[in-house]
Amino acid sequence: MLDERAKRLLKALVERYIADGQPVGSRTLSRASGLELSPATIRNVMADLEDLGLIASPHTSAGRVPTARGYRLFVDTMLTAQPLHLGQAPQLEPQLQPEQPQRVIANAAQLLSSLSSFVGVVTAPRKASVFHHIEFMRLSERRVLVILVAPDGDVQNRVIFTAQDYTQGQLIEASNYLTANYAGLTIEEVRERLKTEVDALRGEIAALMQAAVQAGSEAMADSQEQVVISGERNLLTVQDFSGDMNSLRKLFDLFEHKTQLMRLLEVSSRAEGVRIYIGGESMVVPFEELSVVSAPYEVDGKVVGTLGVIGPTRMAYDRMIQIVDITSRLVSNALSTK
Repeated sequence: MLDERAKRLLKALVERYIADGQPVGSRTLSRASGLELSPATIRNVMADLEDLGLIASPHTSAGRVPTARGYRLFVDTMLTAQPLHLGQAPQLEPQLQPEQPQRVIANAAQLLSSLSSFVGVVTAPRKASVFHHIEFMRLSERRVLVILVAPDGDVQNRVIFTAQDYTQGQLIEASNYLTANYAGLTIEEVRERLKTEVDALRGEIAALMQAAVQAGSEAMADSQEQVVISGERNLLTVQDFSGDMNSLRKLFDLFEHKTQLMRLLEVSSRAEGVRIYIGGESMVVPFEELSVVSAPYEVDGKVVGTLGVIGPTRMAYDRMIQIVDITSRLVSNALSTK
């Protein structure tokens, strides 16, 4: 779509705007691109780029700035970020030593934030919710306490309401049956087996098991802090946001409620390697002024979560790619069994 001259000018414009934060004029662009072109020629090319929606002209300046579409073309076709080797970042490794997984996740979010000067986010590893032992305790008529014990000793409690009243003897019998037949399976595996076995189970056991599976899913979801965020205050000093209280308010709402952030990171976890999401180009990133650079991380070869950097669209993408890439590999190493 673009000839080589237009690509070089667009690349120079994006890089200059990322570095300075000021709209780029034709004279600056002539120097930055290294092309021997007249100001009139550069203005004509910039007009063409503007017609294509790759750059825009703010009302207060004669210069141009990249649009979301311009950033996307720059990131996809003009960016050259060399991935770092773990040996090139020895000073980072001690910050992510194998220890408590939650400590590794918190340290990773802080590391991403400090290296990028923006916001670091990490989703906690998705833990397989496995039944080791199940107990039912009668609280009152049609109210039963479900006690779920995981292999690591983690205990989750949930009160369920049943369609009929059970004696404590019936509940003990159901507990023994379910522990004997389903212990060691994840909630998802139990749910799948129940679909085929529910007709063969006695009615009260089937009903209790279905209720226990639902209670287990809810309990496990509640027990995990799903996303760790570090460095939100860094955005207060970002030139692109600092003068716009409305934008800052929306950003802090995003971090506070986390649901939208979780959806964004969930999309990232289904992609391989480092991915860049630029605000304004799709509904994935909710704000035009925001970009996300993210990557999944693994435990023993299996993707279990996502981490990334959230900052303004005007960020040094090549550097952010390196930061996110190296951190994802350090986290994978720290959490995996050696």
